[in-house]
Amino acid sequence: MKKIFSIILLSVSLQLGALERQPLWPGIDKMPDFQPHQIAEMTNVSKAPDFNPEEYRMPYIEWYEKPSNPNGACMILISGGGYYNCCDVGLVEQWHKELTALGVQCVNFVYRTSRPKGIPIYQTAWEDGQRAVRLVRSQAKKRGFDPEKIGAIGMSAGGHLTLLLATSSQTPAYEPIDKLDKTPCHINWAVANAPAYVTTDGETGTEATRDGYGPDVALSKAFKFDDHTCPVSLHHGGRDPYSPNGSTLVYRQLRRMGIPAELHLYPNKWHGAWGFERAVEFMTQMGYLGPVQPEVPVMERFASDDDRAGYKKEAVWPEGKMPDRQENQCEPYIEWHFPHQLSTHAIQIIYSGGSYMGNDPDGFEVAPVRRYLNAMGVTVVTLKYRTPRPAAPLAKHTTAWQDLQRAIRIVRSEAPSHGLDPNRIGIMGSSAGGHLTLMGVTSSMHSAYRPVDAIDKLPCNVQWGIAIYPAYALTDGLEKGNTTGGNDDSAVLAPEFSFDIKTVPTLFIHGDADSWASMNSVKTWEKMRAMGIQSELHTLATRKHCFQRTASPGTGSYNWIDRIWEYIQPFIKE
Repeated sequence: MKKIFSIILLSVSLQLGALERQPLWPGIDKMPDFQPHQIAEMTNVSKAPDFNPEEYRMPYIEWYEKPSNPNGACMILISGGGYYNCCDVGLVEQWHKELTALGVQCVNFVYRTSRPKGIPIYQTAWEDGQRAVRLVRSQAKKRGFDPEKIGAIGMSAGGHLTLLLATSSQTPAYEPIDKLDKTPCHINWAVANAPAYVTTDGETGTEATRDGYGPDVALSKAFKFDDHTCPVSLHHGGRDPYSPNGSTLVYRQLRRMGIPAELHLYPNKWHGAWGFERAVEFMTQMGYLGPVQPEVPVMERFASDDDRAGYKKEAVWPEGKMPDRQENQCEPYIEWHFPHQLSTHAIQIIYSGGSYMGNDPDGFEVAPVRRYLNAMGVTVVTLKYRTPRPAAPLAKHTTAWQDLQRAIRIVRSEAPSHGLDPNRIGIMGSSAGGHLTLMGVTSSMHSAYRPVDAIDKLPCNVQWGIAIYPAYALTDGLEKGNTTGGNDDSAVLAPEFSFDIKTVPTLFIHGDADSWASMNSVKTWEKMRAMGIQSELHTLATRKHCFQRTASPGTGSYNWIDRIWEYIQPFIKE
């Protein structure tokens, strides 16, 4: 029997272009939970008119060519298909091409489908997966990669299987059958795209019946999160019926365990594999693709105002009309920065953080983005809001919130005179400024002050927000860093956020290791999604507060401004 299967697999390998295939099991009689209706083949073969299932019972791995510039890493590629088939033929080939070009040895893993009967839908695939990892690791020396630099990437059911391999390697999926099963089956990192069946309302193999929400919905217990759980990059569309809340729950558990992770959530995207570039940035940041390059200061990269054609500065408040004036606070003002040539009539307002104790419109949180957007033809308005914090009983953000609402109204009132659109305005802030942004995007119908003149008759709502590592957004960190990391159920959204009917979509970018925890962003994203608002979120593994001040080329912390440019496109297009 073993000889027959070896001949069959060799024949198939020759037909498909000399990729080396290896069967996972010594024979059908040694295959755990063998079920005669199952096959192991990609759909480009299994859907052929002359396909004979009897020739394709054995799951296998398939070794791609060795990269020309090997970096010691190996990646196991896992198709999805609902555990009914392995259908991601094109996606697996895309991963193979892009990863091989980066120096990664790639392995295609084809497991048994369709779903087994009488056992969990993933059981036979999980058995095949643990065996595949063992086989890959056993050949590391022979093939020239590090046995502790093995990653896995999968989509949908393949994303679910990737998470099983990432979180549950210490739970045997099958009884040992030979000496290969003494080889460890943990992986060293994972990229899970649109993982299906992750929440309890869909874990039996359906779409998430309650969309991943509700007090009776939790993370599936299929994932053990043992002591060999590895770093994971999670990617999910905001409209995926296999709920993105599954990815937020996995991310939250990884944070509880102190395991570096990334979470990438894409607005208005359905079921699919999104943002492979972010996975590459994750692997670069973690050193899986080779040594991390030296970090570069962001202010050195964006040092010039050459793309600014015009400038104007003005006070936020009329003389003697400033609400809740504090003698120790700075005078607020806005500055207009006009590009040489407009590419859009939209306007981006930007301001910095500083714990509400100070703020700098010319610092690293503002100037680089302002210069980048000016170069792209976008008009930018920067805001200097009142700091330090006002005296009690006023909340720490009260006077800054007043200044922001007034600044938005001024910009709206003057936009037409500059040939700009008063109804296409976005706001952006970092840290305390990120908290201020959340005030602006969630609470514009809540007046921060009484009107002082005709400008205050204008609305202060905006069309989009950008919150960079927002602080103070959860109740476990209303004054300082988050005491529970934002991971506990007791850490809920700050009471000052109204989430009124004019709440708008927001881009969140946050360091995973930030003491002003990334859960500030994640839980706000979850709330917005529950309201039907599609926002975008990116967390960055190992990165702390002010992740962008210095960053290594090729990482998310280096490319973060590109995420802003991509995000605002739907809002600024003419």
